[in-house]
Amino acid sequence: MFSWDIENLDDVFCFRMMCCTYIISNDRALNMDASSNFQGSLPISSDALLEQLDKWGINYKRYDHNPLQTVEDSKEIQDKFLPTQEGGGHLKNLYLRDKKKKNVLLIAEQDTNIDLKALSKAIGCANLSFGSPERLMQNLGIRPGAVTPLSMINGVQNNVSLFMDSSLRNCSKIYVHPLVNDRTLEMSLVELERFLGIIGVDFDWIDF
Repeated sequence: MFSWDIENLDDVFCFRMMCCTYIISNDRALNMDASSNFQGSLPISSDALLEQLDKWGINYKRYDHNPLQTVEDSKEIQDKFLPTQEGGGHLKNLYLRDKKKKNVLLIAEQDTNIDLKALSKAIGCANLSFGSPERLMQNLGIRPGAVTPLSMINGVQNNVSLFMDSSLRNCSKIYVHPLVNDRTLEMSLVELERFLGIIGVDFDWIDF
């Protein structure tokens, strides 16, 4: 396994992102999905991310499950997790772009209604819309179904802006994919913020 740490993260990212054009062009031909079966084709694999979290002392609990493509899919397995009413943070993760090609990762509570027009105005963007699978791979190093705040380990290199729903501050645990959609990590918001700080990500809270 290719090993890396914070000191050589830039070099690893550059090396692996050279492969992204090949990955994008071959996803359909090879029928690749967002599961861990194809993690080796990502700029940073899920296994490598988990190894790095361990090295940084980021505390989490891992769950393995069937691939989850949508919020509705996720709700079918949430009986394994801390319920919302008891402080469980179950997420809606959106990769967005505006007409000026600004890339945005929005992390919201799963049942939040997102008005893209209002959101565009609130965060100073111009006509936000959903980013393509190709742009998602290029900028966050993941496939549809695996969008996660942990993908900022790639996004920080591409000037992706991160915004998080202020209501998540009330959660004792949150649930995030580790770059693939057949694994979920349970962690505290403190641990997520510590991860973001280590990789050099600043983010903004936003009210809905």
